[in-house]
Amino acid sequence: MRHCINCCIQLLPKDAHKQQVGCRGGPHHGHQACPTCRGENKILFHVDSKQMNLLAVLEVRTEGNESWGGILRFKKGKRCSLLFGLIIMTLVTASYILSGAHQEPLISSPFHYGGLPSNPSLMDSENPSDMKDHHHQPSVNNISYLKDYPSIKLIINSITARIEFTTRRLPDLEDLKKQELHMFSVIPNKFLPNSKSPCWYEEFSGRNTTDPYLTNSYVLYSKRFRSTFDALRKAFWGHLAHAHGKHFRLRCLPRFYIIGQPKCGTTDLYDRLRLHPEVKFSAIKEPHWWTRKRFGIVRLRDGLRDRYPVEDYLDLFDLAAHQIHQGLQASSAKEEGKMNKIIIGEASASTMWDNNAWTFFYDNSTDGEPPFLTQDFIHAFQPDARLIVMLRDPVERLYSDYLYFASSNKSADDFHEKVTEALQLFENCMLDYSLRACVYNNTLNNAMPVRTAQCFIMQHRSDLMCKCCSPLFTSVKTET
Repeated sequence: MRHCINCCIQLLPKDAHKQQVGCRGGPHHGHQACPTCRGENKILFHVDSKQMNLLAVLEVRTEGNESWGGILRFKKGKRCSLLFGLIIMTLVTASYILSGAHQEPLISSPFHYGGLPSNPSLMDSENPSDMKDHHHQPSVNNISYLKDYPSIKLIINSITARIEFTTRRLPDLEDLKKQELHMFSVIPNKFLPNSKSPCWYEEFSGRNTTDPYLTNSYVLYSKRFRSTFDALRKAFWGHLAHAHGKHFRLRCLPRFYIIGQPKCGTTDLYDRLRLHPEVKFSAIKEPHWWTRKRFGIVRLRDGLRDRYPVEDYLDLFDLAAHQIHQGLQASSAKEEGKMNKIIIGEASASTMWDNNAWTFFYDNSTDGEPPFLTQDFIHAFQPDARLIVMLRDPVERLYSDYLYFASSNKSADDFHEKVTEALQLFENCMLDYSLRACVYNNTLNNAMPVRTAQCFIMQHRSDLMCKCCSPLFTSVKTET
């Protein structure tokens, strides 16, 4: 810009005429030398008889624009890092505001292990025998724990003193049939002898254009599983058996059940077992049919829907049934009576503990205990079923459950307060009722701020173990 301008512009006061004087490099040869420029490359303004250098003004403005442009030309990565840092600072500040007067981080673990003492001086001076004394000491950071420990200990002692394990009266088979007539009409008493999984053939009366999954409740209420059933629908007719002008489909139940507990690694075990080529699972990891869907319960707080029939549950195992059918057809052509090795499993963690629906469908017994439980029906159809139970330290399991379900303001102190309230509610129930009646009390369970009842279910669920898992679990001894 400085090398291109070779003229001088003079702005005079309003009462004077405007005069333009040619400068060097101008188009006119006959021109006067600029008296103001004196041969220099300048652009000057005379405003109200005051002289101003336009180049100086332009230079200042140009430098200012360059400084702002440098910020705008900041590298994209640095801008993102700056924005990310501001977001983190905002979240940290918000967490401390929400935590109120808590002295700990918002989500700090309430568990302190003897192998890792918080005081470094203890590491060098203590021997293993001394560490045992400090293992059960409450954390100094958990103020509520220190303050309420004596009262909580009294509550726990009161509950354990009233726990009495009594033998549960088992319902008769005829009573079970009266409760589930349709289920007993669909599932047979005996299964195929050459299949490790409990399977049987039933007649299919539809045509090749019939959609076998048209009314399946799992498909209707779960959009994410429609693609799975679309694949089954396309291959359905090719996996039917044909004899005497009739069509038959293979139906199967699980050979084993992963029944719980929640937050104990059941999903991890499920994912690992799926890697085995001879282990097949249901189309959904947790159908929750035995405990919820067969009663029409999706979420208890949402009320009751139409009950899922047993056929909808059996549809979930059609993919495994197709493979078993192919194996049976191939073995019958080569070697009759060869055992099919495919094992079907199901992993609903609620099977072990959830019996909340009994109050809606079964007559209440006089002592407040449910007359029929999930294990009664499973045992009626599959007395040799295998049940896999995964357990965990009860306190750690409950804390993990709390972190998963709690809505907001999660902290060690909040967890402690909720557990204390739940224990007090359970103690009040134990004053008038038995352990089993309190565990299956839906009103009490819904009132508890944390799912403490599952811890007590583990105490007396030996009924389920001894009945349904005879080959897998010969006996279960529970400790208070």
